[in-house]
Amino acid sequence: MGITQRARGVLRRRDPAEPVGTRNAVYGPALPEESTVHLVMDLGLRIGEVQMASGAGASDVTATIIGVVSAYGLPHCEVDVIYTSITVSCYRGTEEVPITSLRVVRNRSIDYTRLADVEDLVRKITAGELSASDAYSELDKITSAPHPFPRWVATLAWAGMAASLSVLLGGGDPLLAVVAAVATALVDRIGRFLNKRALPFFFQQAVGGVIATSIALACSMLRILPTPALAVAASIIVLLSGMTVVGSMQDAITGYNVTAAGRIAELALMSAGLIAGVVLSLYVGVQVFDQLGRDTAELLQKVGTARIESTTALDLPVQALAGASTSACFALASYAPPRPLVIAGLGGAVAAGVSGTLTNVVGLNAVLAGAVATTVVGVAGGVVTRRLRIPALVIAVSGVAPLLPGLATYRGLYEIAVVRDPAGMSTLMLAAATGLALGAGVVLGEYLAQPVRTRLGRLERRLSGPRLSGPLRPTRRRLE
Repeated sequence: MGITQRARGVLRRRDPAEPVGTRNAVYGPALPEESTVHLVMDLGLRIGEVQMASGAGASDVTATIIGVVSAYGLPHCEVDVIYTSITVSCYRGTEEVPITSLRVVRNRSIDYTRLADVEDLVRKITAGELSASDAYSELDKITSAPHPFPRWVATLAWAGMAASLSVLLGGGDPLLAVVAAVATALVDRIGRFLNKRALPFFFQQAVGGVIATSIALACSMLRILPTPALAVAASIIVLLSGMTVVGSMQDAITGYNVTAAGRIAELALMSAGLIAGVVLSLYVGVQVFDQLGRDTAELLQKVGTARIESTTALDLPVQALAGASTSACFALASYAPPRPLVIAGLGGAVAAGVSGTLTNVVGLNAVLAGAVATTVVGVAGGVVTRRLRIPALVIAVSGVAPLLPGLATYRGLYEIAVVRDPAGMSTLMLAAATGLALGAGVVLGEYLAQPVRTRLGRLERRLSGPRLSGPLRPTRRRLE
């Protein structure tokens, strides 16, 4: 009862000249002028758009927008986030109609430098250090700024990621790393060319699968590599790494089912494009090799049934280094700043090291080992990123990259397209289960890290003591 009365007291406004008990009482919050309301709502929408484009979960986007608009005097706003748009509605009481604004998320170009700058801006806004107009101007500078380094650096980073993955998958041949790097760099440049011409991403994924598999089949025909399947697997993981596995699981777990369905649908469509490209190359390769009489069955048997060599405890440091290189290269390809780049590398080392230990030393199932490894990364990342003011998304997505099921995906496709074995569907389902387990592990780790962050924050405040000797600093500042 007391809570209801206090809520009514907050929402009720009455003209002081009116006698108590009249029916002309107005319910609703006291808001600034309408032009300022529009400015603040558009500011929150644009900040949410940057986060959505970077793969952040709908719950994080919603919390950020509510924090921004509340800091500028709009306490009663409803935020609705779906995969392709964000809607904010501001309640203005019983006498005024609500103000509703919508923004469509069209471009999904990942730039972790931009994301880090936007999160710094949000911290300033919620701390009351910027007016609404100043924050809007700073956001405009952030979103209109070019990438921090040229595109060719990102291409080299993707190539480095593929080379690192070939080592992580068990390929000790330096030529294998070179082939995987060259194939991935070629896929990236052709993909950029096709993206400029607005080719749908489904066909871009198909082209990438065709290029990666064709290069591997060519190496198999020329007998350059004994296990070209590892080169294909490394390229597939690179093509899968940009997909929002973590965001999909976070949205599904936190109750944003519409957004989760949209992410999963896009994930399935992009995977279907990749599958189509790989299957097409395998099918054409079989026909061409048969015509040339190149011992097709033997060659494709090597490509399709390659297995990772058993890893001993002495090989675990190599796996950890390869995982660190994989995650760091992925973060660099996503335009991460230097400090998040280092933390992402550490996250990849932890993920690869923990997964390798549980799988090859303890003998744990690969799916469960991946989930445990990413949970550890989620816990560590949730604590470290808060302390260092690094976007948690950088560590979450980068830490998953070394464990994505590229080799299992290729094996399943080989069994379906070449061997025509129904067991390939089971292999593909295992790959899908691995991806979902990785995303769920990261989300669980971030959840487990919340009480740790809270206790560390209390300890820091207790040790530092009060920082202000005068009156308390206001939580809000002027809007204009």
